[in-house]
Amino acid sequence: MSGLIDLGNALWTLLTPITLFHVAWSMLLGIFVGSLPGLTATMGVALLTTLTYSMDRDTAILVLLCMYVGAIYGGSRSAILLNIPGTPASAATALDGYPLARSGRGRYAMGLATAGSMIGTLVAIVMLVMIAPPLAEAAISFGSFEFFWLAVFGVVISGQLTADNKPLKGYIAGILGLMVAMVGSEGIHAHVRFSFGFNDLNAGIALIPAMVGAFGFAEVLTAMWNRRGVLAVTEDKSDRSLPRLIDLWRYKFVCIRSGIIGTLVGIIPGVGEDIGAWASYAAARKTSEEPEKYGKGSQEGLIAAETGNSAVVPGSLIPAITLAVPGSASAAVLIAAFFIHGIRPGPLIMIEQPEFISTIAAMLILATIAMGIYGLSLTRAFIQVLKVPYAYLMPVVFVLCVIGTYALSQRIFDVWIMVFFGIAGFLLRQMKYPMAPLVLGIILGDLLDKSLRRGLTLSDGDLTPFFTRPVSACFVALIVLSILFNLPFLRRAVLRLFRRRGQDA
Repeated sequence: MSGLIDLGNALWTLLTPITLFHVAWSMLLGIFVGSLPGLTATMGVALLTTLTYSMDRDTAILVLLCMYVGAIYGGSRSAILLNIPGTPASAATALDGYPLARSGRGRYAMGLATAGSMIGTLVAIVMLVMIAPPLAEAAISFGSFEFFWLAVFGVVISGQLTADNKPLKGYIAGILGLMVAMVGSEGIHAHVRFSFGFNDLNAGIALIPAMVGAFGFAEVLTAMWNRRGVLAVTEDKSDRSLPRLIDLWRYKFVCIRSGIIGTLVGIIPGVGEDIGAWASYAAARKTSEEPEKYGKGSQEGLIAAETGNSAVVPGSLIPAITLAVPGSASAAVLIAAFFIHGIRPGPLIMIEQPEFISTIAAMLILATIAMGIYGLSLTRAFIQVLKVPYAYLMPVVFVLCVIGTYALSQRIFDVWIMVFFGIAGFLLRQMKYPMAPLVLGIILGDLLDKSLRRGLTLSDGDLTPFFTRPVSACFVALIVLSILFNLPFLRRAVLRLFRRRGQDA
């Protein structure tokens, strides 16, 4: 009950004209960023972070959250109309959204996607308010030993779930991120490591330039390399943007289940919105009464995918706020923004700023309302946005990458870091290496390094507490089992065992 009262008070505090103005422009910008193939939510949040230094804390966090929510939702526009996901999170949306658009029901497909995104976000907001406070209280008992394994678990899980069914590539990307995090002065004794004589590297590689390069400049290069889609123009005169209530009621259980799945996926460090969409889509197809329609214009599949990927957004904030461990790449940028604006995410958040979770939930509610208004009223405008030639768009994005990176510290060196990570990210993408484990490795590298050495200091060099403390032992078991199960020969043996038992039964 007290949580609902706090949420109501936070929402009432935010209902001011200037706050609503910031919600309006940042949500619209986020939807446009997500709608344009080649521009991702992470890139949008990273670029906008560099422009929020002069804003007060709540305003800065609000516009970044609206950008995040809007970009994940906006990716469905190009997925439905172009068959090219505006963001990776909308890949599953394209499977059924584009066939609906080709059949003359593009506006209705976008209306269903809007409704699904709103429901998914609201379900996840409820779970955020319910789960985050007790998780933060439980995390207070975490020590260096537990945080070390939490960091390892985040990199391992993200490597497995985002590497195109090839966990080894995900592991390699995560290890590369950890290696990048080791550059510069270490956090305990300030000893400089791996600077190779470059004084500019003594302070380490800044997160924002690396992420703008990996998710911004690399996306520009990738978008210019790939094809453009064919715009599906609706022709059915009965097409409408407002979803029918009977359709939403028919898929109510799909929406709730997909919202819960998306939230749980968001809690897992580094997994991301695309996995939330695919997991929700697979669950809906498995339980559907019409599985043969999936991939051919299934309304149920479209709603499941959009509900799942939008639910990941609040879900990814649960570990970001309570453990300072990002649930997605965009949440990793938000963690950096939190620190920039004087917020220390982690187990002590409920002690230092107990109202912060309610404030975040209220901001997400406003973002959801704005998303629904724009999504249902600006369908024709989104069609025009998708016609913007890449020759005009990509140079503008590159200039924003440079300006945003330079604004961080006014160092040309950071611009070169951005360019380096952009080229490296592009090359890794061409070789099918995922970016999420790389970035998560950079984020978690400092936590892993400090936790390992602090733990060894506390135990006088004894490794036993890393394996014998209850929470640490659970993390170790999860990590070992997840790695073993992804070994091809072991997975085949387990599947054969289950098939044999099923036949015997």
